[in-house]
Amino acid sequence: MTAADTPTGRVAQRQVDKFEQRRRELADAALQTLSELGYARTSLREIAQNSPFSHGVLHYYFRDKVDLITYCVRQYKTECVHRYDDIVAGSTTAEQLSRDFGARLAETMVEDAAMHRLWYDLRAQALFEDSFRSDVLEIDAVLEQMIWRVVRRCADLVGTAPATGSPEAYAMFDGLFQQALLQHLAGAPEAGARLDASARRLLALVVPVG
Repeated sequence: MTAADTPTGRVAQRQVDKFEQRRRELADAALQTLSELGYARTSLREIAQNSPFSHGVLHYYFRDKVDLITYCVRQYKTECVHRYDDIVAGSTTAEQLSRDFGARLAETMVEDAAMHRLWYDLRAQALFEDSFRSDVLEIDAVLEQMIWRVVRRCADLVGTAPATGSPEAYAMFDGLFQQALLQHLAGAPEAGARLDASARRLLALVVPVG
C-alpha cells in the first residue's frame, strides 16, 4: 500500500484536488477580467471586484498578479492545443481540410476574440516581463505545432512536401490571424470572412499542388 492509499493520504489528495479546483475557478474569473481590460490595467483587486471572490481569497491562492497570470497562461495552453485536431483527423481531401480549417480559424477568431486579444497582449508583455516568458514561449511552440499538423496533413493529402518550414508557416498564419483580429475588434464585419479566404490561399501557397 502506498502513502496515497492510506486514509491520511486520500484526505491529503482531496485537499490538493480541492485547492487546485479553486485555483482553476479563480483563473477562469481572472481570464474574463483580463480579456476585457488587458494585462496592464488589471490588478488582483480589479479581478476581485469583477468576480465572486474577495481580494483576500485571491491572495490566498496566488502569491501575486504574476503568479495568477502564469497560471492563466498555462490554462490557456491546455484549452487551445487541440483546436484543429478533429479537422486534421477527419479530412480526406486537401480541399476539405482547407475549407474546414479556414472556417474554424475564422470562427474561433470571432467567437473567442477576447481570449485571443489577451493572448497577444500577454505575448507582448513577455518581451518585458520575464517571470512568465517561458510559459508564453511554451504556448507559442504548442501553437506552432498545432498549425504544422494542419500543414503536414494537407501535404500528405496532396502528396507533396510543404514549401516552408514549421516556423515560417506559423509566422504567416499567426500574422494573418492577428491582423484579422485587430480588424474584427475595430468593427470590420468582413474580418472573419476575409481571414477564412486568406487562410485558404496561404495554405495553398505553403502546400503547393504539383
